[in-house]
Amino acid sequence: MSKSDTVRFRHNQAILVAAVIAFIGALPLANARGYLLPVLLVPLGVAVWAWRAGTDADARGLRLRALVGQRRIAWDQVVELATDPRGRAVARLDDGQQVTLPAVRGVDLPHLVSATGQTLPNGTVGTPGQ
Repeated sequence: MSKSDTVRFRHNQAILVAAVIAFIGALPLANARGYLLPVLLVPLGVAVWAWRAGTDADARGLRLRALVGQRRIAWDQVVELATDPRGRAVARLDDGQQVTLPAVRGVDLPHLVSATGQTLPNGTVGTPGQ
């Protein structure tokens, strides 16, 4: 399977830009006193999270990526794709667990399903509890 068959969802890159600006802004503070040096870790952590976190979908399943670590979920484990009240996409698994998909909004669900090569019936998107 090639990388072009993978659908990627990432957070807005403006978060990364804001983290870089915050890092530059924190440099004078961190240089003022040695014990303030760990202040630089906050914008650095946000930058790494914004660059890395998200959801990748392909014909085999979903890969959920966070700041550290990742989780692979096969499509046969997914019972339902839906939206929560805040408009985020969630996957209900066959063991009853509900997993929020990082960087995927409810309006992105048809694009997410297209990664499997299938289509949504009547273009509908459900909400949990229906």
